[in-house]
Amino acid sequence: MIPLDVFGSESVAADLLEQVRWRDGVTCPRCRSDRTVRNGSYREFQRYLCKNCDRTFNDKTGTIFAHSKIALRRWLFSIYAFLRFNTSLRQLQCEIEVTHKTMHRRIERFARALDAPSLNLVGPVEIDEVYVSAGKKGRERDRESRSRGLSTRGRGSYSSDKPPIFIIADRGTEQRYVIPAKAADESTIRLLLADRQQESLTVYTDGFRAYEPLEADDAFDRKYVVHSDGEYADDEVHVNTCESHASQVRRWLSPHRGISKDKLTQYLRAF
Repeated sequence: MIPLDVFGSESVAADLLEQVRWRDGVTCPRCRSDRTVRNGSYREFQRYLCKNCDRTFNDKTGTIFAHSKIALRRWLFSIYAFLRFNTSLRQLQCEIEVTHKTMHRRIERFARALDAPSLNLVGPVEIDEVYVSAGKKGRERDRESRSRGLSTRGRGSYSSDKPPIFIIADRGTEQRYVIPAKAADESTIRLLLADRQQESLTVYTDGFRAYEPLEADDAFDRKYVVHSDGEYADDEVHVNTCESHASQVRRWLSPHRGISKDKLTQYLRAF
């Protein structure tokens, strides 16, 4: 585990927040005006006065750190450890000495603030899906617990608490995208592949039936391998990049010991 004093002191953490938040200039978090002036300080944090709305604010106003009794350096430490080392919330709770509920809410607010991936596919692209166990963690069950024995036959689904996560590897840009979905069906796949630069996008898939309709569409040039027939690569036709990335996703989710499917999107944005 990294030392808690990685940010030195509260003043160091405050300086870092000021630099990151106002890198494009100070603007009022209430009226968005840039007519602001420095107006003293609040503890280690710079205060400002907005000449447009005549309100004061500081570096934490309007952020997930506002109104928190926990020192900023502790929150920055927890975010850094969560993103850099994939530290579980349970361990972070112990490190900065807060309740699990407090830690969960703060990290959840932080994850919600992360940008969703913006796809602009160049191609050719690989697309594959992986299914992870993600139920209603943290909520009361309205059914009996699922069996921990043999796995249910067939592919997982959102309703069966094994939602699909699509992995898209754009070979043209070397970008990787990880996108959870409620269904692994034709409409979902078309939506994921809709934002593209080329009129006809080359798509490499496995033999999953949901990809078959792409063959009848001039917007796609689908090429595939059938794993059940022992086919895993035919020259450039394979989904090995996606499968490798999927294994990293599984490892990344593992320390969190089960995630609510309602929160899966937020966690994967931090991946």
